Amino acid sequence: MEPAVVRYVSGEPKLSISFDLDGSNKHMLRDPTEELGNVLTRISISASKGRNCLARKSKRNKIQQKQPTKPPVVNLFYNNELVPEGVINSQAWLDGAMLHVGEVKYAIQRNAPTFTTAVLPTSLLAGFPVCPKLEVEFGRLEECEFTWYTAGGDNSGNIWRVAGLERVYIPSNLDIGLRLRLLCTPKDGDRRGKDTELISIATVDAGPGVCTFDNRHMYTLKGPEARVLRVVSYNILADIYIQAEPSKTPLYSYCAPHALEVDYRQNLIRKELVGYNADVICLQEVDKRVFIDSLAPALDAFGLDGFFKEKGKQHEGLSTFYRRSKLRLLSRHDIIISEVLTSDPLYSDLLKKISTNLKKRIQAKSTALQVSMFEVLEEPSRKICVANTHLYWHPKGGNIRLVQISVALRHVSHVISEVAPGAALVFAGDFNSTPNSSLFGLLTQGVIPPPDSHPDWRSGGLKEACPPTVSPPFRPLCSACGEPAYTNYIEGFHGCLDYIFTEPDKMEVEQVIPLPSHKEVTAYQALPSVAHPSDHIALVCDLRWKH
Repeated sequence: MEPAVVRYVSGEPKLSISFDLDGSNKHMLRDPTEELGNVLTRISISASKGRNCLARKSKRNKIQQKQPTKPPVVNLFYNNELVPEGVINSQAWLDGAMLHVGEVKYAIQRNAPTFTTAVLPTSLLAGFPVCPKLEVEFGRLEECEFTWYTAGGDNSGNIWRVAGLERVYIPSNLDIGLRLRLLCTPKDGDRRGKDTELISIATVDAGPGVCTFDNRHMYTLKGPEARVLRVVSYNILADIYIQAEPSKTPLYSYCAPHALEVDYRQNLIRKELVGYNADVICLQEVDKRVFIDSLAPALDAFGLDGFFKEKGKQHEGLSTFYRRSKLRLLSRHDIIISEVLTSDPLYSDLLKKISTNLKKRIQAKSTALQVSMFEVLEEPSRKICVANTHLYWHPKGGNIRLVQISVALRHVSHVISEVAPGAALVFAGDFNSTPNSSLFGLLTQGVIPPPDSHPDWRSGGLKEACPPTVSPPFRPLCSACGEPAYTNYIEGFHGCLDYIFTEPDKMEVEQVIPLPSHKEVTAYQALPSVAHPSDHIALVCDLRWKH
């Protein structure tokens, strides 16, 4: 018996009916309040036209038909009883009903599990996880079935051989030169929908060999215990900056061109992030399409949910992911720093102290801040506030960063006091500030050197001096990963710009995953390279609750 799939969600303007008839797919969009009889008549007429057309085109039909085919009788039954033609569509097309089109019978599947999105990555590398982008309606991804196949890449009818039965497939060196095929079956409990088949455009290529993160993964083979939180902070280098002409010529000219391609780099980034078995991942410079098409589906397959905050109109921004088996998201409080500075009364006193010139420069920046409040599933009384940001980049922008971090800290403090007083803070990101900066001193010591002793105050000139009355709403924070020699390494510059800050009275550092060796970082001169996907290095640490 053939299936006929009916989709209708209450409140939507159309009801859809899809089924195969005489070798072609029929897809109808009808008004939910329309009477059933109108639809049955339309199906009968469509079936008759289709069969007459087939008869005229058939070269094997040697007998000229004098009369057109009589329209088939079309009826709908439910529980073996004829459904009256006066019943409206939304009430007639029920799950389990039977559609009769002449002698052909169809089993009605109303709101059957269906893949609305199913796409394979375009770049496939041996040793790197292949994570399809999947979205299912009326079903659950964790219940769906998957079968992977491999075959010769010449598309000459080679036999497809079963290669895997999981949602994610990791090709081996034996798969190099082969194409991949994925058969997806959507499910919701015992209900099964129509299979979706995907075949890769490209064949599996050889991987780059040893990557900078392979040795680091030896420390993170397993996730941490319940009372320990593993946190990652990583600027993954937005593709929009690589594709800009200045980036392709002087800035990353040392990097092999294919290693700068977004599909190649995403293979490395996905494998690196998955291998850390982290509970919280804070990413910066995330292209919007990369989040949607690559990171979100890949990390979802490994138990992580995430969200994205766009940075103005630049189509890149911040992403925070969390392990759903360990944490529950309570609320989100994302902001654009320049917008709240000028519109929220919470910052009015700070705004008054900023010079007109400095105010204009800050307003031109679209720096974002993600703030997310979580509770630990096993101990709901434990709350953690995760902040993620990427501050202004210019070397002479120290004064701007001081204002940005002041707004960020005040916002985070306000969120904690309003949503979950006493929650522990983890503040991660690319702060574009070295350990000798006034910003680092503000966060880790609670004070800033006086204006006459630190250039950050006047980094934009005297007319853009930052007010010296900035004070943090938190006790001194701890840089969980210390002060590495560098977290950013390009030709002509290297330095420590990225941090994971914590409150030392609430969480202690149990483990810092060692950074790649200098030999590994410089194996291809600088970053990024064929063995490392970004110009930054991920920070990874384990934090244990103190009480």
